[in-house]
Amino acid sequence: MHALIRQAAGPSIAAGPGFSGAYLNHSCDAHTMENLPEFIANHLFLVSLFIGLLSLLLWNIFGTTVSGVAEISPMEVTRLMNHEKAVVLDVRPEKNYAEGHVLNAINIPPEKSDAQADVVKQYREQPVILFADTAPEAVRVARLLKQQGFMRLYTLKGGAQSWRTANLPLLRDSTTS
Repeated sequence: MHALIRQAAGPSIAAGPGFSGAYLNHSCDAHTMENLPEFIANHLFLVSLFIGLLSLLLWNIFGTTVSGVAEISPMEVTRLMNHEKAVVLDVRPEKNYAEGHVLNAINIPPEKSDAQADVVKQYREQPVILFADTAPEAVRVARLLKQQGFMRLYTLKGGAQSWRTANLPLLRDSTTS
């Protein structure tokens, strides 16, 4: 009876007492490894997709370590502002800054960040928080500031949207309608 079950079920399913597990004992032998290049060649799109997703996952996990800039929550931003006199640099375009910005934030639009880098040199010893819509914007400015000797750089995790989601205040310029 067990032989009939094994025969009907195929090699990958075990059944009954006394089953030796021989059907499940698949080892990674040389024959399997020989097929890997063929698999990659036949499924180039899937392999590329896998490598791309793996790269994004690793960047998401280790990106802050690589960039040398810590991501912090909106509550940590307010703590740094209140207790350690952190400076907030808003690296969004002027229009976005005018529509709503953090109290006392200094606007350094992306197109002017190189020119205005000298303006923020006086804050080199203080914690500096980069406020942006996306992480790449903040990391680009962070690299520039790191080259100028800034050591305590932070970015707002989740960008401006996380600040709004936390229901923290944004000031609007009076020139904005």
